[in-house]
Amino acid sequence: MSDWHADRLSPKQREWVQGRLHGIRLVRDMSWNLIDSVVLHVESDEGAFIVKAGGPTNHHIDRELTAHPRWTAPLIASGHAARLADALREQRVMILDYLPGILAEGTDAEHDTDAYVQAGVLLRALHAQETRKDADYEPHATARALRWFEEPHRVDSAVVAAARRILEADPAPSVSVAPTHGDWQPRNWLIDQGVVRVIDFGRFGFRPASTDLTRLAARQWAGRPELEAAFFEGYGDDPRDPDRWRLDRLREAIGTACWAYRVGDEHFEAQGHRMLGEVLDEF
Repeated sequence: MSDWHADRLSPKQREWVQGRLHGIRLVRDMSWNLIDSVVLHVESDEGAFIVKAGGPTNHHIDRELTAHPRWTAPLIASGHAARLADALREQRVMILDYLPGILAEGTDAEHDTDAYVQAGVLLRALHAQETRKDADYEPHATARALRWFEEPHRVDSAVVAAARRILEADPAPSVSVAPTHGDWQPRNWLIDQGVVRVIDFGRFGFRPASTDLTRLAARQWAGRPELEAAFFEGYGDDPRDPDRWRLDRLREAIGTACWAYRVGDEHFEAQGHRMLGEVLDEF
């Protein structure tokens, strides 16, 4: 039991988990190792669980705890998301039921239309729970995008100038927001005998529903219209407003390029630069 945590948790986090699970054994360290988030698949006398924890500056645990249990409830009820078993917010640690399956990213399911139909159905179940008007979302989202340029990055100065002009000129209208996942893409879908399930609500928040489509549009849907069509077969009507959609994608591209540079993910950074070039061409 002494090494079940793989030396990835703080003493207080370990103590708390050991007070709730007994006979803990590490199955696999599933952490991405890009940020200070730890994801451990463990087995215990009580069953199989996922232990998630974060460091002092980690915001993902707070966001995920905000999603659970209220906003994840319809997906949990249908067996498509993990139940939160317990959590200690002040120590940024949580225990989730283990979900069977493998990540869809990098498998045949990443390009399978049936997976996208299922993903559309699941995302609609999340979004449909509530819609509200928000006058602050757009100005806050734009301010956050502009702040990325104040940190070290490798975005070309001409691209920065063009993006600034567009963002600073935007009227930032009031928009409809819904409960969103924040990172809806195959790396957060599990496939188990053809069934799609959803993990990682660490970017949960109330945003325009269209923002949950930006990452799919940038990668899996690019050049694959049949995957986009399959998704909307499951989801229903398209929530994207053409003008706001360009802004959604511009802000997403800035965040991708700058965040990926911060954490040293050169492949993801290159994707961000490509996204910037593509969306700026549309303005």
